[in-house]
Amino acid sequence: MNSRELKGVIAGAGFFAGFQAEAWKRIPQVQIVAVADPVEEKAREFADRWQIAAAYSDAESMLQRERPDFVDIATRPDTHLPLVELAARSGAQVICQKPMALSWQECLAMVEACRQTGVRLLIHENWRWQPWYREIKRLLEEELFGRLFHLSFQMRTGDGRGPEPYSVQPYFRQMERFLLQETVVHFLDTFRFLAGEIETVFCQTQHLNPLIRGEDCVLVQISFNSGAHGLIDANRISGPNPPEVAFGTFTLEGEHVAIRMTPRGDLWVTEYGKPERLQEFPRTDQGYKGDSVKAVQEHFVSCLQTGQMSETEGVEYLKTVAAVFACYQSAETGNMISLNG
Repeated sequence: MNSRELKGVIAGAGFFAGFQAEAWKRIPQVQIVAVADPVEEKAREFADRWQIAAAYSDAESMLQRERPDFVDIATRPDTHLPLVELAARSGAQVICQKPMALSWQECLAMVEACRQTGVRLLIHENWRWQPWYREIKRLLEEELFGRLFHLSFQMRTGDGRGPEPYSVQPYFRQMERFLLQETVVHFLDTFRFLAGEIETVFCQTQHLNPLIRGEDCVLVQISFNSGAHGLIDANRISGPNPPEVAFGTFTLEGEHVAIRMTPRGDLWVTEYGKPERLQEFPRTDQGYKGDSVKAVQEHFVSCLQTGQMSETEGVEYLKTVAAVFACYQSAETGNMISLNG
């Protein structure tokens, strides 16, 4: 594709699709021309809210009539495989929200469907595009930091406690596999972004709120091919509700420097032997979590226009998905799981 304006459509008119529609409106190279949702009234309301010209009750009709350059799939993960296959058959490039799918086989099938039809599969994983993580990546690439040897994220939110957990996205309550697949996947992908490929995982899970079906408390120990070690300690019970923007605290330790991220996304840098200092970096309160949805969507536009590989190209994102399923295997068996073969 060249640098002409891209014609896009959205599949899904739910909670998070709104963040995506809002960000698309601020990207001048893109025009979103239609939205589809099985609940037609919901699609019409969404189209009115975001000034989208057409609303449909099914994605197939939308793709046949609109013939878009790309489709942005913002639906629940159990619908992703059939929608990706449908989009691929139509010739539209595919952007698909995470979780990629509910099984490893479905994830592989999504990649294969796009490969066979010659379209791109880009996974909407916006976490690594939050400005504090982009700044941490920049700092890690400076010689000042030295070799990274430890990463630790403590996630604490409170939206999963009480008699009506996850009121904003109540379908979370019915997910048989929840916290790892829905939320910790973000941290596993961000850990890969910052520290490189994962070698092994050891995971333990708990089910704290009896009103939901899946796990809502996890502990993941990680080793990286680089020799670094990591820890993800996450629950959606004991933190604030609504959650703070970064969902918790993050610490990285290197040979010469340590970085501490606060739940507000502030970064504090310690050069060993010197006082901790606040790191200034460009950030905004606009959009979703530092405008990370807009940032990842701008990245996708550039990839589609130039042919460059995406940071979360479908085949590449399988590495993050493999880490998620390895965590479930570890929790079920009590064993450490290797991702290197």
